[in-house]
Amino acid sequence: MFTMTRRSFLGGLAAFAVLPTLRECAVPDAQGISAYPFTLGVGSGDPLPDGVVLWTRLAPDPIGGGGLPNEPISVLWEVATDPDFDEVINRTGALARPDRGYAIHKDLRGLEPDRWYWYRFSVGDWVSPVGRTRTAPAVDCVPGQLRFGLATCQNYRHGYYTAHANLANEDLDLVFHVGDYIYESSGQGPVRPTPGVATTLEDYRARYALYRSDPDLQAAHAAFPWVVTWDDHEVEDNYAADLDKHGNDPATFLPRRAAAYRAWWENQATRLPPPTGPDLPIHRRLRWGRLADLWVLDTRQYRSNQPCGDGGAPLCDDNFDPELTMLGDAQEAWLTDGLLSSEARWNVLAQQVVFGDMQIGTAVNHDQWDGYPLARQRLLDLFASEDVANPVVLSGDLHAAFAADLHQQVQDPTTPVVATELLTPSISSNFNPDAAPLWENLMMQRPYVHHANGTNRGYVTCRLTPDALDARWRYVETVTEPTSAVFTGFELHRVAGPAAPAGGGAAC
Repeated sequence: MFTMTRRSFLGGLAAFAVLPTLRECAVPDAQGISAYPFTLGVGSGDPLPDGVVLWTRLAPDPIGGGGLPNEPISVLWEVATDPDFDEVINRTGALARPDRGYAIHKDLRGLEPDRWYWYRFSVGDWVSPVGRTRTAPAVDCVPGQLRFGLATCQNYRHGYYTAHANLANEDLDLVFHVGDYIYESSGQGPVRPTPGVATTLEDYRARYALYRSDPDLQAAHAAFPWVVTWDDHEVEDNYAADLDKHGNDPATFLPRRAAAYRAWWENQATRLPPPTGPDLPIHRRLRWGRLADLWVLDTRQYRSNQPCGDGGAPLCDDNFDPELTMLGDAQEAWLTDGLLSSEARWNVLAQQVVFGDMQIGTAVNHDQWDGYPLARQRLLDLFASEDVANPVVLSGDLHAAFAADLHQQVQDPTTPVVATELLTPSISSNFNPDAAPLWENLMMQRPYVHHANGTNRGYVTCRLTPDALDARWRYVETVTEPTSAVFTGFELHRVAGPAAPAGGGAAC
């Protein structure tokens, strides 16, 4: 089997512009395109044992509206078992449609489990960068490992994507992104501006084009398949279900949410159908053999409105309303039933906001799980079940990082540890530098917190085996310069608990 190092693969990405053209196989339907159309790169996502979703979006003029005629464009895609495309296993055409932002979502099937593939697109004589992707292991076997990255919060104007440049060099199988892929707000940041506030479909498409045009983000997308969910800034800061930040009439907010969800779908490599209105169920389950079930959650679309405001304040009586929900009844029931029936050694929950105890004095952030204490307790009690094996909660949103044990009673370290929470730092979004030392000190005074960092930007990498979880917090030295070194700021080792998959399963 062909093997390739990460270094040689990434070197190939840098040299994609000199790839040979595909005149002998390109579909001759590039009329009206006057410039290179693959300015937003390529990506893949949601891997299955027999398939993966391939993505690109045509945009010769990405910041100026796209620069394409208002008609479908024929695009050729190719998949190979080697990066030089000597062994092409599929070569087929697809249509990039104006009503879908000229995005391509190819749900490719018929692949072999647990192996790497390479892919590219072409229009006429223009050829995209080469992407690398992989399939999941077979569902009935236990692979030796799963290596994944965890990222969040990449405010374009706050810093360069030096974290993504380094993430692309990691030895991973996939990347989770748990929200705030874009920011809807505008302004001049420390390194680059973001024009206008996004409120319409055209605005959100332009915002994704701005972010996706970054070469470091493109490199990270091209290196591995991604599994993505959203948080608030993909629509509006701290929105809750059908209410905007200020709790205005849903009739005025839902058209904006519909536009934002549509643009999110157009710009992510997901297997989800395109939304036709303001709703888009994105919670889903992926499997890495019987090693891990991967639960992708949505803590925005179905949550109750923050009961006591969405800022920092003491808890009020409404926080303890048993009807208060973060996931919504249907999603919570789906997760409960799924976890109780899971046969995986690990259960990884990719979700958006901090799950564990972040209370400082009497104040909590009501936009986080602290503001929904009974909903959180239901999940903690679920994690405590002997039928739920080794839950790991992945979180973002805060622009800071920590590693924490989750006790069944979240503030009581005398109760059993029922899960582990990995909070990833932001890719570039800032955390108040004056507040960071105090916050770190307060967090580290808690016996269930093992690491806290509000100072550095970066990401987390993890390795799961049947026996253990090993996580590393990877921090870049700067986001105010275009390039940066990366270092490991903390490592966490957790041994798998006694719960075991019901069906066993042979090694892959």
